[in-house]
Amino acid sequence: MIKQERVKTIIKRLEALYPNPPIPLSHRNNFTLLVAVVLSAQSTDRKVNEITPNLFNEASSAEQMVNLGEQNIHSLIRQIGLSRQKAKHIFSLSKILVESFSGEIPRTFEELESLPGVGHKTASVVLAQA
Repeated sequence: MIKQERVKTIIKRLEALYPNPPIPLSHRNNFTLLVAVVLSAQSTDRKVNEITPNLFNEASSAEQMVNLGEQNIHSLIRQIGLSRQKAKHIFSLSKILVESFSGEIPRTFEELESLPGVGHKTASVVLAQA
């Protein structure tokens, strides 16, 4: 019980110190935040922020990303590590969002974690910031 009280105290202090922490990944909406977080795995935020403007100019919604296609996504993110796998994940998660979630970002851990390339850490970041 003492640990839980201590955790609550720490959380309150952190929230007071950092009420609106900045998001280091450039994004335009909740969908582009999700894509940026997926891209940030095994990469730096700086590199992600270098490549996402061109990607998001081409596609800033799940539907637009599906229309862009996996090969075009890959060509736009090629400079980032694991680009082939990430392009596949981004295309697939976009398709699922369009088909199963009306293009919207799910609001639960379980639904987010069901998307390709989205683990617990990515889901946590997106739910906390979106």
